Amino acid sequence: MYNLLIADDEVQSRDTLASCFPWDMVGFRVTGQASDGREALEFLKTHTVHAVLCDIRMPVMDGIELARTLYENGKDDMPAIIFLSGYRDFSYAQQALKYNVYSYIVKPARYHELSETFTALKAGIDRKMADRKDGTGAEPPGDPVTERITAYIQQNYRTATLTEAAELLRMNASYVSQLFKEKTGCNFSDYLMEVRMKKAAELLKSPDTMVYDVSNQVGYISPKNFARAFRGYFGKTPKEYREAHRE
Repeated sequence: MYNLLIADDEVQSRDTLASCFPWDMVGFRVTGQASDGREALEFLKTHTVHAVLCDIRMPVMDGIELARTLYENGKDDMPAIIFLSGYRDFSYAQQALKYNVYSYIVKPARYHELSETFTALKAGIDRKMADRKDGTGAEPPGDPVTERITAYIQQNYRTATLTEAAELLRMNASYVSQLFKEKTGCNFSDYLMEVRMKKAAELLKSPDTMVYDVSNQVGYISPKNFARAFRGYFGKTPKEYREAHRE
């Protein structure tokens, strides 16, 4: 279980978030609540917290200022920040990116959004914890938005689209495409192709799986288009790849 702090100046909203969502199902427990960013900072000084679910607009210190303060005071050890706001303003998301904010959810938070966001976050924290244990934790932390995009593609490679990824992130599709290219050196479509082709190669190793079934499972309606894409990626047709693997 990882520790979660909820920061929101609306008491009812804060209490509802704390008590009406099954946090234990996604690997978290609510260990504290704060009514503004300053209270959140004070709590963080004396408690270990892995994630902060934080409203953007709060009195005394808002969410942006909280994220900025945490980022500047120790970005390697800062908890993951997930913004929660009723304001559909892209400028907030842009500011959030500067301070390594993990995600941005628009109120009212939907069950599936909280579930998907925190399930992906837990997987990321698990991975970082494992890296530290194995002595590989000296690597700089990945960009949180890029991590969410890659996680989305890994989980939804059959139907994934840039538009849907942007909608999940509450961001402009062109901006998401530009950011992904900048951070990874790879286009969204090229990364999606890579994930699909590697999954197809894995499926083809099973002699009982038909090529047209593999095609469908990795998102291609037309087996001919799949075969063309597969050959372009591996230099072999699906059947040739299967035969080579058998040998």
